[in-house]
Amino acid sequence: MLLQRRALLGASAAMLAAPTVLRAQGAAPWAARYPELVFAIIPSENASGVTERYAPFIAYMSKRLGTKVTLRIASDYAAVIEGQRAGNIHLASYGPSSFARALMTGSKITAFAIESNLDGSKGYYSVFYVKADSPYQKIEDLKGKNLGLVDPNSTSGNNVPRFALNKLGITPEQFFGRVVYTGSHENAVIALSQGTVDMCANWWNDEQESNLLRMARKGMVKAADFRIIFKSEQIVNSPMAYLDALPEDLKAAIRSAVLELATADKAAFDRMTDGKAGPLVAADNSVYQPIIELNRFVDNLRRRG
Repeated sequence: MLLQRRALLGASAAMLAAPTVLRAQGAAPWAARYPELVFAIIPSENASGVTERYAPFIAYMSKRLGTKVTLRIASDYAAVIEGQRAGNIHLASYGPSSFARALMTGSKITAFAIESNLDGSKGYYSVFYVKADSPYQKIEDLKGKNLGLVDPNSTSGNNVPRFALNKLGITPEQFFGRVVYTGSHENAVIALSQGTVDMCANWWNDEQESNLLRMARKGMVKAADFRIIFKSEQIVNSPMAYLDALPEDLKAAIRSAVLELATADKAAFDRMTDGKAGPLVAADNSVYQPIIELNRFVDNLRRRG
């Protein structure tokens, strides 16, 4: 699949310069080559929400590494993939399918951390929501209605839904009246709320955490206004990845800082996760091989369709 470069929307975040004590002790060998590190994240919620959520993490990373770390919020999933492939993004937070797509399209990157849940598991689910007061009880009831997906490179917002629909013998563009890509998980729920679509795909961890509950905590929607009519099998959680070209000591410093975040700066970690997740834990690229196979399956569906 040919991915086109998209512009990245820069998002200002709180930055901390290297502390005086660090400068006095001497900078790390890589510091002169990397006076700034760029951390990017796929668009899962509106830009202001991401900035607010990640600003303490950016400040923590800047302090731990002794160099400026800048937050960038991508305009779409492909922008993160292209940015890392070009070497312009040093560190990124992906969804599983977008990370797998980055590997498939030649990005020289390594997953070094994976999200975990409060119970220690490392997976989540794709769900289809409908309005709570709608008559729809199963996917088959929505023939001719409008479907809201998230982004072509979203795992829970596109690839797993398409895989599930294929198992039901459904080709979305033929079965539904219209298939709409909304750009983010929040936008998908908003489209459903406003009646632009009649069913939307989204991510769901468990009864305690989901994108819908995050939106409800922010006062954007009422969770009771929606209900789930489909839940997938468990999907491996999202990774953070860095460029393979970074110096080994810098990668080690990044890795340690991220894996120690939950205890080293609990406030920053809780802000990033709303206190609804376990710590980030070590991972590698092999964890995402099944997602590469899922991407290939969905690519074949597109070619046939």
